[in-house]
Amino acid sequence: MDVIAAADKAAFSGTAESGVERANGMIGRAGLRGHENRARGRASAINPSGRFEPLTRSVFDDGWNSFEDLPPFKTEVQTEHSRTIITRNTSPDISFDRSINPYRGCEHGCVYCFARPTHAYMGLSAGIDFEAKLFAKPDAATLLEKEITRPGYQVKSIAIGTNTDPYQPIEREWMLMRSILEVLERHNHPVGIVTKSQLVTRDADILARMAEKGLVKVALSVTTMDRRLARTMEPRASTPTRRLEAIRILTDAGIPTSGMIAPIIPGLNDHEVEKLLDAVAGMGAREAGYVLLRLPLEVAPVFKEWLLRHYPERYRHVLSLIRSMRGGKDYDAEWGKRMRGTGPYAWQIARRFELTTKRLGLNAKKLKLRTDLFETPKPESEQLSLL
Repeated sequence: MDVIAAADKAAFSGTAESGVERANGMIGRAGLRGHENRARGRASAINPSGRFEPLTRSVFDDGWNSFEDLPPFKTEVQTEHSRTIITRNTSPDISFDRSINPYRGCEHGCVYCFARPTHAYMGLSAGIDFEAKLFAKPDAATLLEKEITRPGYQVKSIAIGTNTDPYQPIEREWMLMRSILEVLERHNHPVGIVTKSQLVTRDADILARMAEKGLVKVALSVTTMDRRLARTMEPRASTPTRRLEAIRILTDAGIPTSGMIAPIIPGLNDHEVEKLLDAVAGMGAREAGYVLLRLPLEVAPVFKEWLLRHYPERYRHVLSLIRSMRGGKDYDAEWGKRMRGTGPYAWQIARRFELTTKRLGLNAKKLKLRTDLFETPKPESEQLSLL
């Protein structure tokens, strides 16, 4: 039985001994402290095998203190050459049907990221691998131009940042997001961006020109004002204050912005809902949204290990609240429920969010991006007009 499974069993058993104390004892015996030192600066301290791998590897202490001699994990970036760059979806829970992900994996390392399981398709782990072994798509802008200029292409807003953050630290070097925006601006194509990085302000020049035509809006995800919580939960993302500052900078440049309170984690940051909405509204955001914590597939053990390591005294309470909103399970993927949850606690969060946004005037009018300005170049073979 692994550490997290044992912690779950102990924490929710009726025994007198604390489940947290028993689980912490197991962690000590498993020798994970040296492993944590290797993972310094990362949210996850584990690297479980992907669900498609034939073998499962477990960390244990062999008595030789082997972790002490290993160097820290370093970020590695490989190139990925895709055939297409626009991803389509038919989900009834989201407002867009297409998106772009210029990177696979995310150095921000948010412990709760629902995209972590996608690393299994690359034969990698949803744990530290997701944060440290990244893939960049250098052909993204070229592929995008080909796809949106094909005959019969039907223009709709493209979402960027819904899976992994397009403004994660490696964007400073690769600049894939800026090249994508240049293509979208050239063709007057609408785009919605979600990020946790102040780096988005680097592209304020392009975004401002697009905003003048009603072609763009940017959402900054702000999950907490607690610097300690942010540092452990989202170790390489911009600090909360810098994200709020980014909202102000973009707003001052005439770029429509919104604040995303995502995810809301019961027992950790749910008490901050009103404070966070006040903060984003004060910086000029026009809209706001939220998503309840999601723990699909490999995300659950990664999140639980992190919670047990950083907030052991809350482990039992947080998981109890999560399961109360997920039909007794860690996660419920049913359409219409996965983003908001069910039950009294989920209802309370929804009502608090609704009342606060109404008080602040957020979401009074939802901005709909224009599609009528979209332009495609005429084929070189087309005969020119005589006049």
